[in-house]
Amino acid sequence: MPSPTAPSPVSGFNNATPLRLGMVAGEASGDVLAALLLQSLQHAWPLLQAQGIGGPRMVEAGFVAQWPSEKLSVFGYLDALRVYRALVKVRNELAKQMIQSPPHVFVGIDAPDFNFGLERLLKDAGIKTLHVVCPSFWAWRPGRLASLSKSVDHVLCLFPFEPPLLAAHGINATYIGHPLASEVPVQPDKVGARMQLGLTQSDTVIALLPGSRVSEVAHIGPVVLDAALLLLKKHPHMKFVVPTTEQRWASIAKLVDQKGLSAHVSIIPNGTHVALAAADAAVVASGTATLEAALLKCPMVIVYKLNRLSWWMLKRMHLQPWVGLPNILAREFIVPELLQDAAHPQAIANEVLSWLDDPARVLAVKERFQHLHTLLKQDTGAIAAKVIGELIYA
Repeated sequence: MPSPTAPSPVSGFNNATPLRLGMVAGEASGDVLAALLLQSLQHAWPLLQAQGIGGPRMVEAGFVAQWPSEKLSVFGYLDALRVYRALVKVRNELAKQMIQSPPHVFVGIDAPDFNFGLERLLKDAGIKTLHVVCPSFWAWRPGRLASLSKSVDHVLCLFPFEPPLLAAHGINATYIGHPLASEVPVQPDKVGARMQLGLTQSDTVIALLPGSRVSEVAHIGPVVLDAALLLLKKHPHMKFVVPTTEQRWASIAKLVDQKGLSAHVSIIPNGTHVALAAADAAVVASGTATLEAALLKCPMVIVYKLNRLSWWMLKRMHLQPWVGLPNILAREFIVPELLQDAAHPQAIANEVLSWLDDPARVLAVKERFQHLHTLLKQDTGAIAAKVIGELIYA
């Protein structure tokens, strides 16, 4: 795809009138995605100003966080119900502020349950609204399309099959690729990653990623660590690395200590990419981390567990057989998925061992990951800048 450039009138924002964006990103994956997008947009508009709800990566990119993205990190229906009133209060307050002092464009990054309502309020007030990350209506909750069409002027899609599906419902959308595909090197430096983590090239290394939310760590963490205990019975010298956010460090460390794994597990703050680059295989909670593992060419086992009510409701609305992003993009099970009751320690350990025992299978899946990387690597910032410029001058 050629690299589009922002329309020339937008250059006026580089001097007397800086481009102002309102932004909301929820949880760690949204923070990473928004930060990468901000960095790309700053090449088009060096004086860009952005504020709203965001995380530490966005703040590092110059974002003004009025509330932390942690506010939106809910897990399943029960968590959402518990914090519903607080979230509505934040959303209404933010909408009031932005309507009183309108940004040129509001950009909602994922978090559809929060952002759609906010975007609807802003759009009704005459503010241009852009949503990044197409809601997975093709996988579950197709009813979200009605809310999306009323809430946004344009959708930036991370996956190439999404814009045609949205166009069929009268929703303007553009494929921008995934920013992570440009951030992650096409050929990961496994040797350098291991040196950085103090690991030898002969070590057998497994990355464990039980999720970034509080409830994900609580539901998935113990099961993943029990699988590590089983793996150690087969490979007593196996090494484990657990990348996590600073907010989750204490809870992960407590779990590791409770399981008696402190001598075998290294917890790495904000080290997802180096951990996956160093690993021979990974156990990954479904979400953006599965895409990161694929881009870093790391064979994986995808796991996920919810409380039973949330799982029952989700299962009823699920429209396709895949949950993990690599499988969704490939339209087949190129990596195993163990969900809910199937995500028990022995099954997880068995799937990890199957990767370690089958080099030909590992080589084949790395070739599939290479193809996905090429597909997702676009000039994301330039495409997004063009769409924003067109929205401003529409």
